[in-house]
Amino acid sequence: MFTKPSFAEEKDLRFQGFTLVAGIDEVGRGSLMGPVMAAAVILPEKIKGRWKSRVRDSKQLTAKAREFLFDFIIEAALTYGIGSSSNNEIDEVGIAKATRLAMVRAVKQLDPQPQFLLIDYVRLKESHYPQKGIVDGDSLCFSIACASIIAKVTRDRIVIDMDKEYPGYGFAAHKGYCTEEHLACLQAKGPCPLHRRTFNPVSEMLGLI
Repeated sequence: MFTKPSFAEEKDLRFQGFTLVAGIDEVGRGSLMGPVMAAAVILPEKIKGRWKSRVRDSKQLTAKAREFLFDFIIEAALTYGIGSSSNNEIDEVGIAKATRLAMVRAVKQLDPQPQFLLIDYVRLKESHYPQKGIVDGDSLCFSIACASIIAKVTRDRIVIDMDKEYPGYGFAAHKGYCTEEHLACLQAKGPCPLHRRTFNPVSEMLGLI
C-alpha cells in the first residue's frame, strides 16, 4: 500500500503565516545520461477536483497516471517552475550540487516567489528562503508529490526527444537509468555525448578510472 501524501506540512506553515509555500523535488539524479530536473510548485489552499486523491510520489505512478495528473496540477497551481542541470554541468560540479542548482533555478521561475520551501530530503543552502527538508517528502507531502510529478513528466518528455537525436540506446524506454538494456547498448555503441562521463560504468568505459 502506497502512502497518500497529505497537506499537513502546508497547513502547519499557513498557521504560522506562510501563505506561499513551494514544494520542490527532483528527478534523474541516478540516471547515467541527460539532465537532472527539478520542479517547484505553489498550490492554493483549497483544491477542487477528485484528481487530488490520486496524487502520489511520481515513482509510485504509471507513466499514464503521471501524464493524467500533470495537466490538473499545472492548472491548479498558483505558479510552478522547472529547472535543470545538464549532463555536462553534472560532470563539472557533481550530482549533489547540480541537483541543488536545478532546484534553485526552478524556484527562481516562481511568480509570485515563495515564502517557504518544502523540499524532498535536500537542504537547499544556495537559497535564502526559510525551508524544510523532509525525508520521503515526495511520499508524505502533497506539494512535494505534485512537484515530483511535474519534474518526472517534463524530464521523460525531454529524454524521449533525446532518444530521437541519439537512437539505439533505448533512452525512451529506460530514461537513461542503469538497466540491462542500457548497459548492453553502452557496451555495443559506447557512450554518446549525453552520457555523464563521471558516472560508472560510463567513466570506466571511457577509461577515466
